[in-house]
Amino acid sequence: MKKASNTPARVLATPSSTPLGASAPLAGFQYARSQFEELVDLALTHAKLLGAVDAAAEVSEGAGLSVSVRKGELENVERNRDKSLGVTVYLGQKRGNASTSDFSPDAVRQTVQAAYDIARFTAEDPVAGLPDAADVADSYPDLDLFYPWAIDSQQAMQIALACEAAAFKTSKKITNSEGAGVSAQQSHFFTAHMRGGERSKPGIFSGGYASSRHSLSVAPIAGKGANMERDAWYSSMRDPSELASAEAVGRYAAERALSRLNGRKIATTECPVLFESTLAAGLLGAYVQATSGGALYRKTTFLNESLGKRVMAKHLDILEDPHVPKGKGSSPFDDEGVRTAPRKVLAAGRVQGYFLGSYSARKLGMRTTGNAGGSHNLTLTSRLTESGDDLKAMFRKLGRGLFVTELMGQGVNYVTGDYSRGASGYWVENGEIAFPVHEITIAGNLKDMFQGIDAVGADVYTYGAKTVGSILINRMKVAGS
Repeated sequence: MKKASNTPARVLATPSSTPLGASAPLAGFQYARSQFEELVDLALTHAKLLGAVDAAAEVSEGAGLSVSVRKGELENVERNRDKSLGVTVYLGQKRGNASTSDFSPDAVRQTVQAAYDIARFTAEDPVAGLPDAADVADSYPDLDLFYPWAIDSQQAMQIALACEAAAFKTSKKITNSEGAGVSAQQSHFFTAHMRGGERSKPGIFSGGYASSRHSLSVAPIAGKGANMERDAWYSSMRDPSELASAEAVGRYAAERALSRLNGRKIATTECPVLFESTLAAGLLGAYVQATSGGALYRKTTFLNESLGKRVMAKHLDILEDPHVPKGKGSSPFDDEGVRTAPRKVLAAGRVQGYFLGSYSARKLGMRTTGNAGGSHNLTLTSRLTESGDDLKAMFRKLGRGLFVTELMGQGVNYVTGDYSRGASGYWVENGEIAFPVHEITIAGNLKDMFQGIDAVGADVYTYGAKTVGSILINRMKVAGS
């Protein structure tokens, strides 16, 4: 099966610069940047009038179109348009937050009043407050994140129909479909801080940008009666011109479903397990969860106090790069306005840094890593990977064991690291797929699984904001019949 495939940053923006669309709404939006700035100004001015010296306000708008089809017929058309203004007020070390979708001046003032009143009656939190001035982004790169898709419901329907039709055309054994869909989404926001009653000065954040995310997906069903299998595939990009073709997505999804027909159960065993690259991204996500600030300061993670310690096989590295142009996880600053920068979070299996926002960093006696809101464009690599280590090569490394292509359930305990998931995939013998496998459970502990990663494939795939090849773990429990 061949997968449907999926410039440097342009300029620096500063709080005082006039961005594109400042005086008129960008395509697909109702509000202009200048209107957002006026709303934020009103909110912060009223917060100061009430007696607050530190505050933050953010205003945002999102718009989109989603169309789904099934078995050659239109099933659903949805248009979404959302807007919100959120205000956070600090009274010393007391914090209050309120939000509204009403942009009228009276509603904005009422929202600020609500945040102020909440702060008045909230207990003091010694680490509450705006991010430290030294960490605030005074300027930030334009990462080329906004590509509006001028598509109407009729055009979206035709693309979805073509995708599903390609799946049916692949084989007569494709007998049904859970449908195909096209989604075009875009949003923009502006946020600003008031510190010590002042704004628009170094160390006092203000900024915002527009972004987009578009996708195409299909889920065909192969076989009949008791021998029916479903699989799916999708393409997701910021720029619609970079989406995989409808035909390629449909064909590959069908090939995946067909390859799962005549699946078998296997006896309970222990064996090496190879995670497909799309699922390997989930293992990377588990690492992020276990080394994120909230879990660390609450001590609800199996990787507590792991900084500087080796928690993965020594041939592994993880790079975070928030500044990838068009990247799905790119961000010039985090949710608090803290600057972001490329960094190694894991080197030779050792933890080099956590994922912290200002609040969690203060709780831990550390400094923010610019990860309020989550991680940015993570790539896991192995120093042992060679250019020829495609999926077939990874089967040869696996030898005899399980190749997992689907996981079910949420059986991960981040306190202990225990891992247990329903799974399906393929049994591999002598480095080649022998037959499809279903109705099994794979289990282990993430501590052992991370240390037991023997290889990472060159079959690199970007799933969301995580990029990784297939991952081979030397041993796991497989519960079958």
